[in-house]
Amino acid sequence: MIHFAPMDDIDRIMTVMQAAFDPFYSESWTRAQVENTLALGNCHYTLIAESGEAAADGEQAVGFALTRSVVDEEELLLFAVLPQHRRRGLGSALLAMVRRNAHMRGIKRIFLEMRHGNTAESLYRSNGFTPIGQRPKYYRAKDGTKIDAITFSLDIDAH
Repeated sequence: MIHFAPMDDIDRIMTVMQAAFDPFYSESWTRAQVENTLALGNCHYTLIAESGEAAADGEQAVGFALTRSVVDEEELLLFAVLPQHRRRGLGSALLAMVRRNAHMRGIKRIFLEMRHGNTAESLYRSNGFTPIGQRPKYYRAKDGTKIDAITFSLDIDAH
């Protein structure tokens, strides 16, 4: 049975995404993309509050993660913390929630892909993600610049 995310949760995801992603890199998803992804049934989201805990119903989310799982692997599709709440440990707390939730679903490994030069790289590395590959000229910025993608992996059982 497919469970749809409550509309106010989609609203909270969209609010963070619109504020957190630089439009120059065209990384934001549309509301329809988020809704359709979550409707698949193998996709999950996590919301974090300013306190560093999971955002309760109706509470402002200052960050979110969107993941997709297949068998015992999961891909971190989107990850964001509001700019004014960065560098306070919330990104690490959100990644810890993602790991715990994935582990409870039987996930053994998490993957993510990011554009080369993304400032979140240090966050991912400090939380145990290691680079495992690169896709040359995978992303395209609004000015046409092509940017490499870096693929990272995290073995959940090792952390």
